[in-house]
Amino acid sequence: MTSQPTPRATPRTGPRTLPPFRADHVGSLLRPPALKRVREERAAGRIGAAELAAAEDEAIRDVVAMQREAGLRGATDGEFRRASWHMDFIYALGGINKVEDENLRITFHNAYGDVEFAPPSAHVEGRVGLEGTIFGDAFRFLRDTVGEGVTPKLTIPSPSMVHYRGGRAAIDEAVYPEMDAFWADLTSAYAEQVRGVHELGCRYLQLDDTSLAYLNDPEQRRHVAGIGGDPEHQHETYIANINRALAGRPDDLRVTTHMCRGNFASSWVASGSYDFVAEALFGGLEVDGFFLEYDDERSGGFEPLRFVPKGKQVVLGLVTSKHPELESKDALKRRIDEAARYVDLDQLCLSPQCGFSSTLEGNNLTIDDQLAKLRLIVETAEEVWGAG
Repeated sequence: MTSQPTPRATPRTGPRTLPPFRADHVGSLLRPPALKRVREERAAGRIGAAELAAAEDEAIRDVVAMQREAGLRGATDGEFRRASWHMDFIYALGGINKVEDENLRITFHNAYGDVEFAPPSAHVEGRVGLEGTIFGDAFRFLRDTVGEGVTPKLTIPSPSMVHYRGGRAAIDEAVYPEMDAFWADLTSAYAEQVRGVHELGCRYLQLDDTSLAYLNDPEQRRHVAGIGGDPEHQHETYIANINRALAGRPDDLRVTTHMCRGNFASSWVASGSYDFVAEALFGGLEVDGFFLEYDDERSGGFEPLRFVPKGKQVVLGLVTSKHPELESKDALKRRIDEAARYVDLDQLCLSPQCGFSSTLEGNNLTIDDQLAKLRLIVETAEEVWGAG
């Protein structure tokens, strides 16, 4: 029997003082059972908004302390005040209404079969605008909670997510007869949001975007064609409009994007390597770093990373958030070595492949499992790039 080669002694390039950090995470974290119970009480009308907010405050203090304990240099609020990683933000934009649309069902996959999910959707029924900095109060609380030496990170959905699921059909043609006007209003609202969170002290902003990973899957491109989109060039439209939203952002605001293939109750939607979007995405999207899903064969190989230019960071999502089994450090180091064949080691970082709880239900692992994975990421990063 042939033994596995020992990972080579990877040369240390040092820790990072700016985000994304060598050891990082995507954003959402498992909601504690006590907070879930309080949310149920609130939904049933048995308690008021103030009692829910107090429970959220307590849970966020605890989860920030957990991130510090794990050794992370950046912290989120776990998205504990949200039901969904993206829809809470989208519904807060002016001109967008929440709708139930059974025609927009999503099929998630896992090792045991398929899961049909029809979450609420959004229709654009008025001019899109920003009525106030979204998640502003949530960020203030996080900012004041993290303490010295930890950078608070805010995660929001990218502009693409307002469009992807419903396409043209979800945008009232009486309001926006031409799509150029829709994109102009949407990117203007996002630019205002970026300025607003920066004024609150945010220096680490992440735009979460499943669409740019989904479009690598031929099935998803067929979906785009079926709702009247242009599957061959839609990613280029999205990249251009994200850049419009970020144009003129403050120099000290670090922006990353996270791209995965779906994450709901340990299930996924799309498959395929980043090949289809890689050249336009890595070479054209004006962000500082890319959080990429790379925890299993569905993500393909590291070859697309050859398009990542100097000066951009790649956060390798090598540790799965979908199941509790703990990866080995040696296996993680081998995969980092593989990625370093296509992009310089100094441009690499390490994280989970996705959030642990993109919706309030969470993935199928425990809070202790989550902590073990975050500690593994920190320890592996210290061994590869040096402590700090």
